[in-house]
Amino acid sequence: LIDKYITGREVEVDAVSDGQDVVIPGIMEHIERAGVHSGDSFSVYPPRNLSPAIKEQIVNAGIRIGRELHIKGLFNIQFVVDPEENLYVLEANPRASRTVPILSKVTGVPMVNLATRIMLGYTLTDLGYKTGLIPESDLVTVKAPVFSFSKMTTVDPFLGPEMKSTGEVMGTDTTYIKALTKAMFASGMKIPDRDNVLFSVADRDKQEASEIARELAGIGFRLFATEHTCDYFGKHGLTAEKVTAEEAIRCIKEDKVDLLINTPTRGKIPSRLGFLLRRAAMEFNVLSVTSLDTAKSLLAVLKANCRDLDVIPLNEYQPVKQSS
Repeated sequence: LIDKYITGREVEVDAVSDGQDVVIPGIMEHIERAGVHSGDSFSVYPPRNLSPAIKEQIVNAGIRIGRELHIKGLFNIQFVVDPEENLYVLEANPRASRTVPILSKVTGVPMVNLATRIMLGYTLTDLGYKTGLIPESDLVTVKAPVFSFSKMTTVDPFLGPEMKSTGEVMGTDTTYIKALTKAMFASGMKIPDRDNVLFSVADRDKQEASEIARELAGIGFRLFATEHTCDYFGKHGLTAEKVTAEEAIRCIKEDKVDLLINTPTRGKIPSRLGFLLRRAAMEFNVLSVTSLDTAKSLLAVLKANCRDLDVIPLNEYQPVKQSS
C-alpha cells in the first residue's frame, strides 16, 4: 500500500440516490486540513472557502458516482481540494454518515425518510426531488466532535487519521463565528478566558504556532512554552516564560495554564513529553488542542467574544421546500 498525502481542504457530501437521480442536500467543509479523520474534524455548512467552480465539480462528481454505483439510498463522499483547486475523491461510502442528522436538520431535507422510501420502490421524482444540490441555507452550522478521552486513559488525545471521537454536536446561528462558538460550547470544550496558554510544538509547526501565540498575547494571554518552542518564540520577538518538561506538566496539574497547544513530533510513544502533556491536560480538565487549524478557530472565538447567542428553534431553520 502506497499512500500520498495531499495538502488541502477536506470536503464531504451526504447524498440520496435512487439509482438515476441524485439529490445532494449540502456540502460540508472541514476546518482542520487534510490528515485529521473526518469524524474528528470540525466542519461547516455552507462551506466558506470553496469557489463556485469547485462546488460544481463536487456536485457533478457526487452525481456521477451515485449513478455509476447504482446506489439506492444514502451515501457519503469525502474529497480533498488541493491549493491549485484540484479535486480528489478520498472515499465513497454507500451508507449513512454521522453528518446525515445534522444536514437533515439544517436543510429540512428528510434524508433517512427519502432513502427508506427509495428502498421501498419510490423514486426521487415521486417524492418531489430532482438531481442536484439543494439551495444553501441562510443559517450557518458547525459540527463539532465529542471525545471520551477521560474514560480511555491509554489513548493519545492527538488527532490524526484514526477516528477517536465518540459523538458530535452542532451549533447553528446567523454567522459562522456564532455557530462555531455554540458548537464549541456544546461539545464540552472549556474555552479559556484570556489567561495562561502553554505551547509545545514540533519544529515543522513553530512558525505557524508563533503567529497564533502572537495573537493570543495580543488579547491578554500570558505565554508559557517548553524549551525549544520558547527559544523560537524569543528569536521572533515573542515573550514567553520558559518551562522544563517537569514544570510544564506541573503547570497543568496545578491549574496554572488554561490551554495547551501541542503538536506531536514522532509516533505514539507514551514516554515522550507531548504524550505526557496531552494526557495530563485531559486528566486535569485543561483544554488541549493538537491541530493548529483548531487553535485558529478557537482564537477566532476568543477574539469575537460572542455573548449574544440566541436560541434558534428547529422549526425556524428555514427548511427547503420540495421541488415541484
